[in-house]
Amino acid sequence: MKKQTPMLRLLMVFMFAMLGLSTGIHAAAPAMAQDANTTCAGEPMIGAPAASPTAGSPVAGASASPAATIDPASLNIAFLPKDVVNPYFKTAEAGAQAAATELGGQFQQVGPQTSNAAEQVTWIQTLTQQKVAAIVVSANDPDALAPALKDAAAQGIKVISYDSDVAPDARIAFANQADSDQIGRIQVQIMGKELNCEGDIAILSAAATATNQNAWIEVMKDELAKPGYENLKLVEVAYGDDDPQKSHDKTIELLTAYPDLKGIISPTTVGITAAAQALEEEGRGGGSDNQVKLTGLNLPNQMRPYVKSGTVEEFALWDPGNLGYLAYYMAANAIAGNLTGAEGETFTAGKLGTYTVGPNGTVILGPPTIFNADNIDDYNF
Repeated sequence: MKKQTPMLRLLMVFMFAMLGLSTGIHAAAPAMAQDANTTCAGEPMIGAPAASPTAGSPVAGASASPAATIDPASLNIAFLPKDVVNPYFKTAEAGAQAAATELGGQFQQVGPQTSNAAEQVTWIQTLTQQKVAAIVVSANDPDALAPALKDAAAQGIKVISYDSDVAPDARIAFANQADSDQIGRIQVQIMGKELNCEGDIAILSAAATATNQNAWIEVMKDELAKPGYENLKLVEVAYGDDDPQKSHDKTIELLTAYPDLKGIISPTTVGITAAAQALEEEGRGGGSDNQVKLTGLNLPNQMRPYVKSGTVEEFALWDPGNLGYLAYYMAANAIAGNLTGAEGETFTAGKLGTYTVGPNGTVILGPPTIFNADNIDDYNF
């Protein structure tokens, strides 16, 4: 066999390159399908900067309408979260307190020890008797709380919802942590990427009546119905009621009921933490040969050890501290008469800037953030 000359080798390289171009370089196609920035449906992952602000979002460079001065003495504002134990609401509380300090207003946070709509109703009645200026509430049940909130409003108390909305006619405006569509889709998109768009998955939610959870789950199902997700199968939606032990046990039940389960999405801080603990206890966490992928919504500080161990590769959330901060400013503006919930209305929220009210009195904090091993140490909440 003759020895190849440098000129011959160069000619062969050129011919192979041209062959690849003429055939569309088919061998590269699988890599494109696994692009970290592309969903199973072939769409861009949520998280890229938007071309323009969404209605109800912060508006860059915008200025608020002429507003009445906020009187610090009028700001007797009470927050009523789903429960007062969840670290998520502790972080939101800190943000609300920061806003209160800036404005010179009063702040208190009260509520049940566990997620319980009936107890929230009792707290609403108590706050109404105390004649607070505003109640800011995250609902365990949107309809069950409505009558008590309407009674409070009838007595001049301003009602703002945050995190989980109440019936729209029972409040002035809703501080939404992010667009529900984006929150639901981003969790499925993360799971699809981690499982290469194939496998049985389950959802571990909070209470079956939680407004935000149900809205996100419907969007998740819609995302899964898109072409490209055919092999990613949702086998069950389970409920842990935002109780750590029940969420842990539900995770074990899912592993038992579905031996081939490949992933769990838990759109609740309590649920995803309990699921991570259960997966590691069962030898299904990071580094195991039969790992069950886990994603959802949580605080970086809560998820850090599970990201470090590999049990959680990526998860999403917004900054709950900023959500509490925004909700307090919304309450303050409502008390001052600057916020009525009308679509297109603008108001300022301190360091967060100017916001515009969207449809149904909704104000969106901003887009969700994806956290992983590359960026989790950049956050402390």
